[in-house]
Amino acid sequence: MKRNAPPFPLDQIEYLGHFFIRLAYGVGALVLLWLQMLSRLPRLLRHPGQLLHQMESIGIGSMPLVIFASMFMGAVSAAQAGYQIQDYAPLSYVGAAVGKAIILELAPVLTALVVAGRVSTSIAAELGTMRVTEQVDALETMAIDPVLYLAAPRFFAGLIMMPVLVIIATVVGIMGGYVVSYISLDLSTATYFNGVRSFFEVWDVVVNQTKALIFGGVVTLSGVFYGYQTEGGAEGVGRSTINAIVTASVLILVFNFLIATLMITT
Repeated sequence: MKRNAPPFPLDQIEYLGHFFIRLAYGVGALVLLWLQMLSRLPRLLRHPGQLLHQMESIGIGSMPLVIFASMFMGAVSAAQAGYQIQDYAPLSYVGAAVGKAIILELAPVLTALVVAGRVSTSIAAELGTMRVTEQVDALETMAIDPVLYLAAPRFFAGLIMMPVLVIIATVVGIMGGYVVSYISLDLSTATYFNGVRSFFEVWDVVVNQTKALIFGGVVTLSGVFYGYQTEGGAEGVGRSTINAIVTASVLILVFNFLIATLMITT
C-alpha cells in the first residue's frame, strides 16, 4: 500500500516569511528614524538645551557606575596577567598586557555594556511610556517635533558622551591595574608604567575612540527605536525595554568583532 507523503511544512514557511517581513520592516523603520535624527541636527545645535540635558543624564549620570566597574576591570586584568605570565615572562610585562587589553577591548566594550544596561533601558522605558500614554501624539498635536525634542538629543548625547566615558574608563582601568600590581605583585610604579608605555601606540587610541563612538550610537539608537515602536500598554513597555538592552548588547559584541577585524588585524 502506497504511503502518503508527509504534509509540506507550510507553518514553518509562513513563520519564516513573517520573520523576514518583520525584520525588513524593523530595519527600514530604524534607518528612517536615524535619517530623521540626522536631519534635525542643525536645528538641535541652534537650540542645544535638550542636548545638554541628555549629555548630563547619559554621561554624568553613568560616570560613577563606569568608574566603579573600570576600577575592578583593571584590577582583575592585572591579577590575571600576573598569574598567567609569572612562569613564562618577567612581571614587567604586566603593565603592557593590562594597557593593551584595556585600551583596545575592555574599556570600550565593558563601558558600552554597562551604559547600555542603564541608558538603553531607561530611554526605551521613558519613550515607550510616552508612546502608550499618547504623550508623543500630544506633542505632534501641539506642533512640536517629537524626533527633534525626544529622539535626536538622546542619540547625539550618546555619540558625544560615550567617548568621554571610555577615556575615563581607560584611565581608571589602568590605574586599577597599577594598584593591584603594586600591592599584590610587588611591581614598582616605574616598572608598571614603563610596561604600559613601551607597547603603547597612537593607533590604539584611534581604535578605542572609534569603538566608543559606534557603541554610543548603538546604545542610544536601540533605546530610542524600541521606545518609539512600543505598543500594548505596560506589557509593551517591558517588552521594548528588554528588546533594547538585548539588541544593544548583541550589536556591541558584533561591531566590536567587526572593528577589531578591520582596524586591528589588518
